[in-house]
Amino acid sequence: MRTEISTLFGLNVYTDKGVYIGKVNDVILNPNESKITGLAVRKINDKLFNVEGNKGIILPYRWVIAVADVILIKQMVHRLKKSEEEEEESD
Repeated sequence: MRTEISTLFGLNVYTDKGVYIGKVNDVILNPNESKITGLAVRKINDKLFNVEGNKGIILPYRWVIAVADVILIKQMVHRLKKSEEEEEESD
């Protein structure tokens, strides 16, 4: 999947099931391979992620399914939410 990096900034990110994740704030690059490796996402859906303050998350770019007017990613967030809750329970 080839895309201009500048077109990614400000795009909304959704799962393939239509669940809002957040908005792309930055792009993480691997200059050795000339590839995008991740998306820095802010304005996070607080029902999915326990993010304090104005912090964001990094989504691996391998999760991206499609880029157009929005970015679609694989439905992986339920696994993330469960693992965060499991960590809290073990504390």
